[in-house]
Amino acid sequence: MKTARTAEKRRSTRETDVRLFLDLDGDAESSQIESGIGFLDHMLALFSCHSGIELRLSCDGDTEVDDHHSVEDIGIALGQAVREALGDKRGIQRYGSCLLPMDESLVLCALDLSGRGGLHYALDLPTEKIGRFDSELIEEFMNAFAMNAEITLHLRQLAGRNSHHIAEAGFKALGRALRLAVSMDSRFRDRIPSSKGTL
Repeated sequence: MKTARTAEKRRSTRETDVRLFLDLDGDAESSQIESGIGFLDHMLALFSCHSGIELRLSCDGDTEVDDHHSVEDIGIALGQAVREALGDKRGIQRYGSCLLPMDESLVLCALDLSGRGGLHYALDLPTEKIGRFDSELIEEFMNAFAMNAEITLHLRQLAGRNSHHIAEAGFKALGRALRLAVSMDSRFRDRIPSSKGTL
């Protein structure tokens, strides 16, 4: 019998109230994302579409201050949910990578569901803002996600001039790489993919 790979998280602080549900094997077309930040909604919708992860997210944050607290706390909650939904990681592929073109931009994402969180970030967005969104918050989101999912995550820009395109390529590549990493390996369904026997 197939075990559901789902998780539900709530992160409530004086700055944000994040509610999140995800299903690694769900229907991404059923995702509902209301972060309170239009650009982040767009990026997370792309992530959900390309990862195949069903995501239901709402956030009530202090965006009258700025978007930082909401972006970081959503990254934390999403990372924690991915980690919980994976359980002991038995039978997963573990590694994933994607080299993704978005018009003139080209971004590489490579990741390992290693149990050791770490972000190695090399996106160079040429503008401080994408619409009303602070470009530097993309790194904040990725760091919060990687550390809390306990993923070794590399994001590297090979080409690109347009900040929106670079960011979009990054989120799409993350989705595609994660989709591969969390997928089940039929040859090793009952094994944890580590010579140490644990992840």
